[in-house]
Amino acid sequence: MSGALARILFYPTLAYNVVMEKVSSRRWFNRVDQTVILGALPFRSMTDELVQTENVRGVITMNEEYETKYFCNSAEEWKATGVEQLRLCTVDLTGVPSLENLHRGVEFALSHRERGSSVYVHCKAGRCRSATLVAAYLIRIHCWSPEEACQMLASIRPHVIVRSAQFEVLRQYYQQICVAGSI
Repeated sequence: MSGALARILFYPTLAYNVVMEKVSSRRWFNRVDQTVILGALPFRSMTDELVQTENVRGVITMNEEYETKYFCNSAEEWKATGVEQLRLCTVDLTGVPSLENLHRGVEFALSHRERGSSVYVHCKAGRCRSATLVAAYLIRIHCWSPEEACQMLASIRPHVIVRSAQFEVLRQYYQQICVAGSI
């Protein structure tokens, strides 16, 4: 049922995000560090800015296919601009990235960090799904607790929301990476 509800609410909530970016202090994206940018859907019109100004060479898409079909670059379109895309499908509104996908996404970001390029991590609004992945990245880089990582994100992007189920997967990730020492 949650997937169906997410589909029904997708366009109204996308419109809400566009309006909020125009009428509030919310930015469409925020740089987290020299490598990672956390943001909302990267519309095709943003491609030049992301590639030329922000040095984006990787995109991590936390959306399902239908969410990016009309407004965003396809994997082939990204590739034509020199950007590789990693899609880690996660249901909107109620979805939680899998532990496996957190590992895949963080490794992808770290590979770009080693090359000196940037990665744009996004979902629809850059608040929940993508924020969970970026929190995992911060845990990996700094061995911060999930709470510390999410507090840091909130200081940069105040409208980030990491829900309890997302915190739980971040705690599992933290246990694997920092406590068990599997880096």
